[in-house]
Formats: sequence, structure tokens, C-alpha cells
Amino acid sequence: MSRTYGQFCGLARAMEMVGERWGMLVVRDLLLGPKRFTDLRAGLPRIPSSILSARLNELEEAGVVRRRVLPQLDASVVYELTEYGSELEAVVLQLGLWGARSLGSPGEEDVFTMDSAILSLYTTFRPEVATNVRASFELHYGPTMTLHALIDGEDLKVGEGPYPDADLTVTCYGSIKPVFAKEISPQEALDQGILSISGDPALLEVFADLFHIPAAPRKVEGLAVR
Repeated sequence: MSRTYGQFCGLARAMEMVGERWGMLVVRDLLLGPKRFTDLRAGLPRIPSSILSARLNELEEAGVVRRRVLPQLDASVVYELTEYGSELEAVVLQLGLWGARSLGSPGEEDVFTMDSAILSLYTTFRPEVATNVRASFELHYGPTMTLHALIDGEDLKVGEGPYPDADLTVTCYGSIKPVFAKEISPQEALDQGILSISGDPALLEVFADLFHIPAAPRKVEGLAVR
């Protein structure tokens, strides 16, 4: 890599490796498993192909990403995180939660991908609240995106697609962020038509407690106030 900060500092080195525009989003999407170039393009619809190629090459050079040829007949090339790159998972989740605290309402052109939806649940999950919870949730974001979340105590597993006989099915007609941020109650979300549910209604409060976005500090006369 030619760009450096010229500092003997771990943070500076980390930013040299993954801090270029789109770099961390490529890492984000690879956290969920290997992907073809076309898969990454689909999940990052605004990235030019040339930039994606450059980011992948840089991440590969840094030892964060590697490419592998699948054993199938088509011999497709996929990109995946190395063991070193996989260590970024905790960083990505923590940074995602930090950023989510400042999210407003989604813009008309903002995209919300399946990878983003899955990782948002891992990001906001509170295992300390889930100690005694055993439940399955099916989530629908709009008419085309379905995923599921399985809670087994402090263990969370999120995957794409429906889950047969889920304990609670939640359909979101708008951003669920106000519920996770405790800006509105689950009942208010139902009353306002942001959510609809089927299954055990008592689990909606449980669901809203399991996933949480802390409030961002607000500023008053130039001072940050919590």
C-alpha cells in the first residue's frame, strides 16, 4: 500500500489497512461468509466496480481478505476474510452500534440490505437480557426481505429466510430503530402501523428488550449531555 499516515501507531496502521472508503463495508459483508465479486456488488450497489476491485486487492495485500476458487464445476472465485480479518468482527459490531446511535430516518435512496439487517441484530443484541429466553423470531422488512433470529439464552443465531413455526413473526413497514432505541414503545409501533405481528404477542416486549440502541449524547449550548 502506498498511502500511509507516517505514524508508528496501531490505530494509524489499522486505518491504512481498512480505512479507505468502502473498505469496512466490504469487511462487514464478508463477516457473514464468502462472497463472489457480483455478490459484493449487489450488497454495495453504489460502489463502482473499479473501486471494489481496488479495495479487495488492498485488503488481500494487507492479509485481511483472501480469494478462493470454489470446487464446483464453474470454479467461481470467492472472497473471504482470513483469520486475521475475522478478528475485526467485534470492531465492526461495536462501531456499528456506535453509529446506529446517530441514525435518523432512512432517506428515500438509502438501501437496507440483507447483510445489514442480519448484522444489525448481532450489533444490537443484549445477551445479558437473554439469559432465560428461548424463542424464535421471524422478521419481515418490507415485502421482499425475510430473516429469522433464534435466541437460546445468551446465544443468538440470525439467518436469511423464514423460520417454520416461529414463536413471533414481526413485519416492519418502517424503520424499527425507534423501537430498539426506546423512542417509542412496541405498542405505539403497532398503533402507528410501523409494525404488525403474529404469534405470541407477549414476546413483542421481550423482542424489543433483547435488541437495543442506546441513546446518543445530545448537545446543549455546545456541551455534550447524556
